[in-house]
Amino acid sequence: MPKSAANGVAIHYQVDGAAESKPILLLNGVGQQMTRWTDSFAMRLTALGYRVVRMDNRDVGLSDRPADASLPDLGALIRAKAGGAALEVPYQLDDMAADAAALLADFGIEKAHVAGVSMGGMIAQLVAINHPDRVLSLTSIMSTTGNPALPRATPAAQAVLSGQRISPLSNREAYLDQSVENARILGSPAYPEDADTLRAASAFDLDRAFRPDGFLRQYAAILAAGDRRDRLAKLDLPALVIHGADDPLVPVEAGRDTAASVPGARLLEIPGMGHNIPRALEVKIAEAIDALASGA
Repeated sequence: MPKSAANGVAIHYQVDGAAESKPILLLNGVGQQMTRWTDSFAMRLTALGYRVVRMDNRDVGLSDRPADASLPDLGALIRAKAGGAALEVPYQLDDMAADAAALLADFGIEKAHVAGVSMGGMIAQLVAINHPDRVLSLTSIMSTTGNPALPRATPAAQAVLSGQRISPLSNREAYLDQSVENARILGSPAYPEDADTLRAASAFDLDRAFRPDGFLRQYAAILAAGDRRDRLAKLDLPALVIHGADDPLVPVEAGRDTAASVPGARLLEIPGMGHNIPRALEVKIAEAIDALASGA
């Protein structure tokens, strides 16, 4: 399986498309494997003339964990953050952005279009901020700036992120049932996906890799991340923000705040879209990314 020793952490990746095509790097959300960027979405981008790079972020999927593999106390971190204290965590989102930039360098890709969903959008923003020489365009999808004044997730959506999960080691079927229900809570009300599709995706990811500790450390990195608005305001590149108008986890106000923070950024709000990219919207989103990148 291909891995790159990017930034001192071995990162698993997959590349699709011709070597001479325009490179685009796709980054994932918290605890998500690169498989959540579906093959059908990647193939839509390759058909539009892109060389698509997907990667497992450090600590999930088939990528390695960091040297500091301590388990964070999320409750203590949340309390410390509420009190305004600096958080000590195993790694930062900036480290994950450095992984992405190092992966591109390892490929010999001087510059790439970069797109990320949720936490991946935060990482994509930081690749643009910290490694501007590597980024041709930025697409931030269902993500946020870290602005503490933004609206919070709905209670049901927050429970999906931080609630107790059934262990697949003790009850695989119950774990998959819960995964389907969680996907429906977070998903797009106007573009529902059938239970069999959701269950199959969860089962595939479970069999590929089960890394709950990595999820905790990535969540800690999100908690430790600060407000990026001042740094986003200094960006000088083509940027697109895509956000679902019905996102229960990262409300649409976060997308509007991101677009307002990046000079010249375009905002695409999609009615009926939640906190996922349903198959029915893959063409729309791929074409929106292409429209941005083609003008870069």
